[in-house]
Amino acid sequence: MTNDKPFPVNAWYPAAWGSEVDRSLTARTICEQAIVLFRRADGAVAALEDACWHRLLPLSMGRLVGDQVMCGYHGLVFNAAGRCTFMPAQKTINPSAAVRAFPVVEKHRLVWVWPGDPALASPALVPDFHWNDGVEWKGEGGTFYSLKCDWRLVVDNLMDLTHETYVHAGSIGDDAILDAPFEVTHSEKSATMTRWMLDIDPPPFWARQLGKPGKVDRWQIVTFEAPAVVIGDVGVAPAGTGAPQGDRSQGVNGAFLAAIAPETKTSCHYFWNFVRTFRTDDEDLTRALQRAHVNEGKGVYDQDHVVLEAQQRAIDRQPRQPFYNLNIDAGALWARRLIERMLEQERGPKGAAQAAE
Repeated sequence: MTNDKPFPVNAWYPAAWGSEVDRSLTARTICEQAIVLFRRADGAVAALEDACWHRLLPLSMGRLVGDQVMCGYHGLVFNAAGRCTFMPAQKTINPSAAVRAFPVVEKHRLVWVWPGDPALASPALVPDFHWNDGVEWKGEGGTFYSLKCDWRLVVDNLMDLTHETYVHAGSIGDDAILDAPFEVTHSEKSATMTRWMLDIDPPPFWARQLGKPGKVDRWQIVTFEAPAVVIGDVGVAPAGTGAPQGDRSQGVNGAFLAAIAPETKTSCHYFWNFVRTFRTDDEDLTRALQRAHVNEGKGVYDQDHVVLEAQQRAIDRQPRQPFYNLNIDAGALWARRLIERMLEQERGPKGAAQAAE
């Protein structure tokens, strides 16, 4: 079976924060697959196709009975493996009565679901997202559910940070980003954009975090892991104190985290966090940084939200291919190539030819 969708399906995608899944039913769409999530009595998370075998009513409209889901239409019951265990008004259960059960792993504070071939769903393939564990790095993030844009636009946004100068002026934006050289490296599964801005005035956000006067050396090291995880190693240190050589001890180090799940061709779920290694016990700072990123339309990620959805609307209106590329797009272009390689593998020779038509 080949994949004719615009997103790889043989991959782990985030479906929810672990704290969101409890002894109730949570509906989510991942890669155009309707899924219902729930937590079993033993604490493990289950993920089933969100459509009853009988008349296709979403199972998320039913209720949890023990560790089984009862359909809210006619009362059919399905266990965590997707098998029907009860049918109303008959003792014999049709042997074909089942819904799909999706592989699921809870790791790095997120619930990850595999929408593709379950035989390929190794837990070892869950993306490295350890910054989110709340151990060395501290922070609290959130989610834009059903963000109305192609999931790859979010990757583009995070892999080219020159947009900060314009979209985030007054906080993290700075003209120095435009003038500083950058390097893009890649492997079979990842692409990294590295930029150092030396001996510059810090933008307002970083000046507040550093709390020291004077020029700074600023870094942005952004890594994409195919198909949909981005980690940004960011921060500043007083100029000339050794940060480019590896000594960041006099500076402040943060990381922006993004785990993205395609919902449809033009919508996605964007799980984000901003974590730090400085003042990790300061809960007031944690809340302040969370508000700096999402705060009733005024945060940094709120600004990205507006731009990304407006970009998708513009793409939908344009008859031409949507983009031209500049030098600054090198990181995003490599990320898209890695995604396309995954799609080519899933489509196979025949599927790839059809997709090209």
